[in-house]
Amino acid sequence: MTSLLSGEPTVVTAGAELFAEALTAQAAPVSQVAWQPPVGSADALARVMADPRRLAANATALERMLAAGASLVDVRPASEVVGLTAGQFRHAGPPITWERASGPLRGALIGAALFEGLASDVESAERLLAGGGVEWAPCHSDGGVGPMAGVVSPSMWVFVLRDEAHDRTSWCSLNEGLGKVLRYGAYGPEVIERLRWMSAVLGPSLQAAVRQHGPVDIKGIIAQMVQMGDEGHNRNRAGTLMLLRDLLPAMIDAGVASSEVASVARFVGGNDHFFLNLVMPACKLQTAAAAGIPGSTVVTTMARNGTDFGIQVSGTGEQWFTGPALTPRGLFLGSYGPDDANPDIGDSAITETAGIGGFAMASAPAIVRFVGGTVADALKTSREMYGITTGENPAYGLPILDFRGAATGIDVTKVVRSGVLPQINTGMAGRVAGVGQVGAGLVTPPMECFVGALEALGAGADVVQGGGSV
Repeated sequence: MTSLLSGEPTVVTAGAELFAEALTAQAAPVSQVAWQPPVGSADALARVMADPRRLAANATALERMLAAGASLVDVRPASEVVGLTAGQFRHAGPPITWERASGPLRGALIGAALFEGLASDVESAERLLAGGGVEWAPCHSDGGVGPMAGVVSPSMWVFVLRDEAHDRTSWCSLNEGLGKVLRYGAYGPEVIERLRWMSAVLGPSLQAAVRQHGPVDIKGIIAQMVQMGDEGHNRNRAGTLMLLRDLLPAMIDAGVASSEVASVARFVGGNDHFFLNLVMPACKLQTAAAAGIPGSTVVTTMARNGTDFGIQVSGTGEQWFTGPALTPRGLFLGSYGPDDANPDIGDSAITETAGIGGFAMASAPAIVRFVGGTVADALKTSREMYGITTGENPAYGLPILDFRGAATGIDVTKVVRSGVLPQINTGMAGRVAGVGQVGAGLVTPPMECFVGALEALGAGADVVQGGGSV
């Protein structure tokens, strides 16, 4: 005690700023520490933190995520890969009914019904969809992912990716480009015509190229693109061009007609987002490798359907924890504004779940011009994500952070304890069915998802009290 009073006191404050302000006003030096109470049930958090399985389970989850591979092995119709039949669709995000479906999801389902010939016009498609004559389920329920509305029908072609390390397959639709496209809820004649060309020309040409080339190492391309200015969610320019470099010679060697090779090269080369639909299933393979580990608090899925934002956690299996999807903030196309934007939608947040996208913004300073941020914001965001994750992925090194591995393995306990939410880069769909894309921006999940997951993890925690487990 004597030593404490012999020198100048050092004052540290936490919580309310009032204490620091009062001391500063009296010319006393003070160090302020940012702190806030954990979010959600304190009892649930205590039970989860005391679970003796947690640390080892999270270490296993991270180990599996880092070991996962991702190679493009084929391109085939969804009817063959997913087993869809006439009247069956897959969509992005957690399960949802027609009555609660957002405008862009309704628009994409209408377009898919028209594309499959299940309806002759928009009105009859709406009656079919509202009347229960068809069925739909999340892409994630079949191990796949879908960007934005994520609607996939039997005749659409999909990329097929393999993780040999964990003997697992994932899939994703072919990217249509930007603007008035099905995944943003547009269903006009130009949308249906493009889908028909993709099924008749693009899909078969890519299939021939992949089968001629052999498996394409998508994880390897992602590692390179992250070091070339792409973050893998809203910027995929380097990845798209590297894919073309690999597949174009194989497409020619496979005997694809020169006119079709030219049309495929123009379509893919003119669409900087084409590679996103390969990044997403690669990330799905990585996060799926960490699923189903008892006691683990690592997030394995973040997805949205335009109404709900849902997450899945390793220790609770395929159970969804949902909250209302928030509306992104960012830049708008043409005359569109905030009132035109639909709440967050799409499975593309699987990129952030795997540690790239918004988590790797520091490596993609050019992306800030597309989503409405600053370079300083990008650096701050990537650094902040290390505070809510279990580890780092050395395969995805960020050059500007001295090649530090991307923050990987979102931990539910770190989110609720810090109040810091995962940062997501995303596109914005129009609120009204049929409009298409209206902009791009930044968004976070609702905290309710993580609070719900914490309570479920707490209820299943293996906590030893008084000599026995409870």
